[in-house]
Amino acid sequence: MAAKKLSETYSKNLINELKKWGKMKRTGVSLRYMTEFGSRPTEKNLLISAQFLHKELAIRIARKALELEKLPYGLSEKPAVLKVRDWYVDSFSDVRSFKEISDTNDELAFTQTIKSIRLKHTSVAPTLALGVQQLKQDLGPKINIQDLSEIHQFLDRFYMSRIGIRMLIGQHVALHDPDPLPDCIGCIHTRMSPLEVARNASEDARSICLREYGSSPDVKIYGDHNFTFPYVPSHLHLMVFELVKNSLRAVQERFMDSDEVAPPIRIVVADGLQDVTIKISDEGGGIPRCDLPKLFSYLYSTAKSPLDENMTMSSSDAATMAGYGCGIPISRLYARYFGGDLQVISMEGYGTDAYLHLSRLGDSEEPLS
Repeated sequence: MAAKKLSETYSKNLINELKKWGKMKRTGVSLRYMTEFGSRPTEKNLLISAQFLHKELAIRIARKALELEKLPYGLSEKPAVLKVRDWYVDSFSDVRSFKEISDTNDELAFTQTIKSIRLKHTSVAPTLALGVQQLKQDLGPKINIQDLSEIHQFLDRFYMSRIGIRMLIGQHVALHDPDPLPDCIGCIHTRMSPLEVARNASEDARSICLREYGSSPDVKIYGDHNFTFPYVPSHLHLMVFELVKNSLRAVQERFMDSDEVAPPIRIVVADGLQDVTIKISDEGGGIPRCDLPKLFSYLYSTAKSPLDENMTMSSSDAATMAGYGCGIPISRLYARYFGGDLQVISMEGYGTDAYLHLSRLGDSEEPLS
């Protein structure tokens, strides 16, 4: 079936609206601002937040919908990418259906709409990744994935934008919780324990390893158990889960047929003045130096590619993304979203160290590319 352009699927008025809003300037926010503003979730502040999101989400969603229409190498024509494009166009239409948000009733109705949008977009990342894998399959094994810089740049922009949209919606929706958890302001935990999050993420990763291999290496965690700092626990959980999962797989496969006991994964949490750094170390055999740049490519994966256009993925499966080549580059984007970073250093023949840097200052605004 031939790919349908926007003009063949949607009305001229809607497309003109998309183009109009797609040209507008976005506004970045910082972790510190979200925390300070969200500490007073009064009706007035929630109304101000909804009015900001009414405009900001329309701009961000419109830009991505339009960008999905003009991707190189025929990526825009892949069925999975068309599906994502249509989700974004429909969501833009949903946001713009509210002409004005002027009182609490409007705000509550708008909150339900964006909550539904966030839920509907749960499968965006794996679906778009499927489209990229479809493109990779069409291009064939001879293509050098490092040459596809336009694809990588687009995916960095797209996934970073998606993180921002989901964070803004999630924060606004969470501020309506009548009984928030202690020390939580929306999605932000003002006294988050990185050791506790790392422990929970590691246990989740070990359960995946146990399910796939029947056994799993241990995970040892070192650091100050009393140390806390403001951050988004779900973001840190996703990053640590992905990194530990990769380390467990490397160690498990290296020692699967060995009489030796598989060495543990080691996680060290260090509290610095500027950054909180989490080092995840394994003895899984390491990565050849020539392959290190591929770790951050969306077209590379050491796991089997699960090409299935009729996939149905749970939220946990979507977070795992095994075989889609997205876990590591998306984890780096999550780190960078609030001013941090992710670096990987490997010793071929021995193991790999991943350094997750998290800014503890909270002043960095979202990167808007």
